[in-house]
Amino acid sequence: MSQFFYMHPDNPQARLIKQAVEIIHQGGVVVYPTDSGYALGCHTGDKKALDRICQIRDISKDHNFTLLCRDLSELSVYARVDNANFRLLKNNTPGAYTFVFKGTKEVPKRLLNPKKKTIGIRIPDNNIAMALLEELGEPLMSTTLLLPGNDMAEFDPEIIRDNLEKQVDLILNGGYLGEKPTTVVDFSEGFADIIRVGEGDPTPFE
Repeated sequence: MSQFFYMHPDNPQARLIKQAVEIIHQGGVVVYPTDSGYALGCHTGDKKALDRICQIRDISKDHNFTLLCRDLSELSVYARVDNANFRLLKNNTPGAYTFVFKGTKEVPKRLLNPKKKTIGIRIPDNNIAMALLEELGEPLMSTTLLLPGNDMAEFDPEIIRDNLEKQVDLILNGGYLGEKPTTVVDFSEGFADIIRVGEGDPTPFE
């Protein structure tokens, strides 16, 4: 049975954020709010937790996983990005975007797309997600909470609780959110290629 924390959307309770990070360090799978619906997260180094997320979402290891980052300073550690694209990201983050880059050696191999060797990078505009990252002190392995057969991200924490309380360790309730997933922009070939239009405005990358 998962834990269920009611979070303040503007000033997340530090005590609950600390508990959430402890759960992540212990191998837990957490549901947390972002600026584009809810997402599933776990520690980047935890293979069992990643396997559980794949099972919940019914996705294969070929899926493009994402590292949720605090800011762009973490970007160059995990992604290969040139100066022009870095400036483009700087002007449009934080926000409801997932950016796909070739990964560096710092990214665990199991998180990279096996064919393209790419990784998604995300800097969310959500106080609860940012507090979680600040306390964690490193990126969080993340994927949008899209349940099998659905096109929209989960947005109602009570429904998430009904569906997943036996499959995840913690649900952070940040209220009702938008249903659109992130806009995905692929930079892996050196230029911006919009893969999916979602919550984030695609105009800057067209």
